[in-house]
Amino acid sequence: MNVVVFDLETTGLSPERDAVVEIGAVRVVDGRVEETQKYETLVRPTGAGGERMLIPWRAEQVHGISNEMVERAPTLAEVLPEFLEFVGDSAVVAHNIGFDAGFMRVGAARHGLLWKPAAELCTVQLSRRAFPRERAHNLTVLAERLGLNFAPGGRHRSFGDVQVTAQAYVRLTEMLAEK
Repeated sequence: MNVVVFDLETTGLSPERDAVVEIGAVRVVDGRVEETQKYETLVRPTGAGGERMLIPWRAEQVHGISNEMVERAPTLAEVLPEFLEFVGDSAVVAHNIGFDAGFMRVGAARHGLLWKPAAELCTVQLSRRAFPRERAHNLTVLAERLGLNFAPGGRHRSFGDVQVTAQAYVRLTEMLAEK
């Protein structure tokens, strides 16, 4: 159960057309969330050719990250090597892994890097197995179901979502192991 749990905030939903604006990650070691082993950074969004992108109003309404906040932030090209080093040979976990891993794959390929974690695990899928009769498995609902709370202002920010996702991962794996 040694994994890196990560979350991205982006300018939109398409890994090809949109960009990462924040990365948050934390390690789970021996079934414990190790918040001292974390990775957190804002990212200045850029397009496929390296041109600056603006954060659309709708995206800002979701995560609260403004163009001013990322104006002096490093680009994905600058932070991706250190994030990949942080992940190392660990398996990764995300809530809806297809979304986050899709952005990582496209971003890594764009910058001549490789996104190839040991495994990709999804807390949405774990939630579906743990709660097969439930219809909703979004992070807010899952947190409520498991009695987890977001830090104030933490929902829809990478590190706030990662903290809850990591705790949910630990609880879900324990629940499923008991079944």
